[in-house]
Amino acid sequence: MPDRPLALYLVKRLELVIRARMDEALRPHGLTTLQFTALTALRSRDGLSATQLARRSFVTPQTMNEMVRWLEKHGHVARRRDPDNRRVLLLTLTGPARALLERCDPLVEAIEQEMLAAVPDAAHPQFRQSLELGYAALSGNPEETP
Repeated sequence: MPDRPLALYLVKRLELVIRARMDEALRPHGLTTLQFTALTALRSRDGLSATQLARRSFVTPQTMNEMVRWLEKHGHVARRRDPDNRRVLLLTLTGPARALLERCDPLVEAIEQEMLAAVPDAAHPQFRQSLELGYAALSGNPEETP
């Protein structure tokens, strides 16, 4: 038994506190961390299918289908048929969703800055690279970036 926690445990603990802080910050704006993540993924690459968005948002396709219905009902996304495959619906952010993200971005950035303030400035690039390398090693997607 190791005398200190596994790195996996530390990463999970960090993830949980980040999610709790983001949920708290986003709640007054009517969003959860998962919804915010999905909307920011769409902002980065508009016109994704629900399946593609699920992969980029770290949720199952079933969870994403429920989330898409909620996001559409609240005017955050619109769906349109894929011209190349009429059975696929592509998601697009609405203007109000883009404005909502602009209001929420500083809240999330403040949480990140608070976390990074505990890491020496010179170590920020190495910290980010270590997280990216760990993801690549375990995901099987070495070229994929957020």
